[in-house]
Amino acid sequence: MLGYVFWHAPAEGVDAAHYENALSAFHRSLAHSPPFGFEGSAAFRVGASPWEAFRTATAPPGPGASGWYEDWYEDWYLVADFSALGVLNEAAVARGHRSLHDRAKGLGSATAGIYRLLEGAPVSGASIGECRHATWIEPSGSTNAAEMGALLGDGMDPSSASVWRRQLVLGPAPEFCVLSREQPAGVASTRLAPRWSARTLPREAVFGA
Repeated sequence: MLGYVFWHAPAEGVDAAHYENALSAFHRSLAHSPPFGFEGSAAFRVGASPWEAFRTATAPPGPGASGWYEDWYEDWYLVADFSALGVLNEAAVARGHRSLHDRAKGLGSATAGIYRLLEGAPVSGASIGECRHATWIEPSGSTNAAEMGALLGDGMDPSSASVWRRQLVLGPAPEFCVLSREQPAGVASTRLAPRWSARTLPREAVFGA
């Protein structure tokens, strides 16, 4: 399974409530008429992006709190494989979804990445939407990332958490991500490889199905 992760922030002057309503409507449209290979989606209000969080010594506070850089959102679109990702791309601007896709634009900043599921039970948009924590991990270049990445899921409940690794990226997205309801032991600072760093960012669900 692949996760197309899209980070975006509304353009200056765009009303946040209108932006979120349009975003939810687009996700509902995909859920109502899913393209081939589409496994569900979720959207979150995250405040800061993962790469901004790595610029600080510790993770910033939650969405809306003082210290966030701007009001970022994070979408997860789950697909079976790269072929399904291409189908999703075409479907997003096809008849039936296009008007909602256009309404959901209103973008200021935006970037994306593609992640592959490494560990965890088959996930859905609804299960992703229940994960209130996203732990982003950036490895050291001198460490075997594949071997150490396999340890990130230690202690997690695979029915309610999952480990993902970056495949393709269109911006500064971190290498690994652990989605969970509670922070798993495998991403604790005492368990990470030397010079690896992690940031756990809280988020608020806007949509999940």
